[in-house]
Amino acid sequence: MDIDNKIAHRFKDTQSQLYASHEKVHAREVNGPFQRVRKAMVWLLLGSYYGVAWLNWDGHQAVLFDLPARQFHIFGLTFWPQDFFFLAWLLIMAALSLFFFTALAGRLWCGYACPQTVWTQMFVGIERLVEGDRSAQLKLAAMPWNGQRIRKLVIKQFLWLALALWTGFTLVGYFTPIRELGSHVLDTFSGSYALGPWETFWILFYGLATYGNAGYLREQVCLYMCPYARFQSAMFDQDTLIISYDEDRGEPRAKGKKRKEAEAVGDCVDCSLCVQVCPTGIDIREGLQYECIGCAACVDVCNQVMDKVGLPQGLIRYTTDHAIHHEKSRIIRPRILFYATLLGSLFIAFIVAIALRSPLAVDILRDRGALYRVVDADHVENIYNFKIMNKSDQTQSFQITSGTFEGARLNAEQTRPIAPGEVGNVPVVVTVPAQALKRPVMTIEFTIEMNLDGVVHQVQEHSRFFSPR
Repeated sequence: MDIDNKIAHRFKDTQSQLYASHEKVHAREVNGPFQRVRKAMVWLLLGSYYGVAWLNWDGHQAVLFDLPARQFHIFGLTFWPQDFFFLAWLLIMAALSLFFFTALAGRLWCGYACPQTVWTQMFVGIERLVEGDRSAQLKLAAMPWNGQRIRKLVIKQFLWLALALWTGFTLVGYFTPIRELGSHVLDTFSGSYALGPWETFWILFYGLATYGNAGYLREQVCLYMCPYARFQSAMFDQDTLIISYDEDRGEPRAKGKKRKEAEAVGDCVDCSLCVQVCPTGIDIREGLQYECIGCAACVDVCNQVMDKVGLPQGLIRYTTDHAIHHEKSRIIRPRILFYATLLGSLFIAFIVAIALRSPLAVDILRDRGALYRVVDADHVENIYNFKIMNKSDQTQSFQITSGTFEGARLNAEQTRPIAPGEVGNVPVVVTVPAQALKRPVMTIEFTIEMNLDGVVHQVQEHSRFFSPR
């Protein structure tokens, strides 16, 4: 019975740990070099997100993903569904960038550029603006419900919801022209219901997702929902720059009178500020933990404490596992060079591919009815169907020529205009003198030309020409 009671007691303890209610992290605000960089990244990234949607370029929105028209405008460039391999290219570069920066300096992405981190900083900033600093927030949370607490709660929630809905509105504004979308929203509020159902859904869905993730879940998204936190260790090695506490220098900890009375103490004054500023609520002095997002708030606050007590900075710092254990560390190593070279090559090739992207695409299909047709004793015909896609933003006419066979004639609907984004079917009849045909099957090359704003663009394609001999 005693054993059963002990097992039951341990099970209850384990169960209480697994299902313990979440305690909100009230992180202390800290200023320092790393936090200034983080704030600059917030302004840069959110400023770009909210601002770019309102920019115009060549008479239309600078960045607009027009799904009904299958046109994707990005700063003067128009992409079509056939250009989606560029998206795959971008995703590959994004993955390699993640590998590169993680191998170099840990979770830089998480601490400085992740949307969850960036929007959480905005929501935390609003919370501090309304409720005050960390100590004021703790006092407010412990305060009984009264007029002051309710007023601050209402103001905070209103500002959170306004920012979240503006975030959802901006997202939809990249798919529906944002000025037109804004007009629809105003008309809807006036009672005319001009806002479409899908636009309404995505504004509310993305807005409420932002509100929930950045306002309430916060660090729980990083701890429990983000897969990157779980597999990041696979990209770390002993030369990866990570935020670490120098245990050899800092231990044993002591503060106040105990520090003065102790014979031998480390540099850590046990102020716990590194814990108070951590947005995920961990103690960096316990070693590297997957919860650490690499924001370096503990580095900034610890350096400030070291300055106050007259000790050298760097008790908590960006360093490597080798350096912490007084071994030689190599930041630039073959793994980093490989990632950097591959990423740089892909980026240069991507820019070149964008610059050399042709405004037309051509696919040639042969007539399935007959391989060839004998016109007379001296001529043989083959029929082709040209599928020409106009990838420009203007209606275009195309010229089709072939210089493969001397004396060949092409009969094509070359004057038929093709609208932007349209795939035009152009039948082409090629008549070749019999004396020019040396083999029963020969390669024929075609040149397709278009004149776009005075610049001639050409595409060369080849097919087969069949004859009876």
